[in-house]
Amino acid sequence: MADHEQSSALEQVRQVLKPGRVYRRADLLAVSNSVDRHLQALVQAGDLRKLAQGLYYAPRKSVFGELPPDDAELVRSFLRDDDFLLFSPSAYNTVGLGTTQLYNRTVVYNRKRHGHFRLGNREFDFRVKPRFPHALSTEFLFVDLLNNVDELAEDAAAVWARAASKFKQLDSNDLSQALRAYGNLATRKRLEGACRAAA
Repeated sequence: MADHEQSSALEQVRQVLKPGRVYRRADLLAVSNSVDRHLQALVQAGDLRKLAQGLYYAPRKSVFGELPPDDAELVRSFLRDDDFLLFSPSAYNTVGLGTTQLYNRTVVYNRKRHGHFRLGNREFDFRVKPRFPHALSTEFLFVDLLNNVDELAEDAAAVWARAASKFKQLDSNDLSQALRAYGNLATRKRLEGACRAAA
């Protein structure tokens, strides 16, 4: 292929890139006749950043420099799916059970991938779950905190002690629904027992 044809083919790929978007290698097959060579050239030119195997980011600039990819956009491209819930365990601190730890990690509940994955310079904890909401609520966080309290840097006994009294302050219907939908067996049994004992 002549140099001119090569550069115009590369320019054609460059034209479809949108700043802030995350691309899989497969996304560019439709516009590239030599996708691996074009990806390599675009990374070298700074038009793309390689985040992981087969995953690339078209950088978005601000007055402060290059912005990182949006977490939801990154996870959506990685999973090739919209069906996930993304949050930091620091969100548990909003529930009122006395938790105070801050966590520098992001949990992704989904139906496809399980394990720790580094995407760009971010670490994600992917967990396959049969059920999860698509938005965070106080009731979901309350139940999920109790499901996971043993793996958190918190005093589990103190969290459970507060949970029994907090249970009465929250909307009982919403909380009961969240407990049935998202609580593991141990959480359901223990919380029901604690509430009976406190009654």
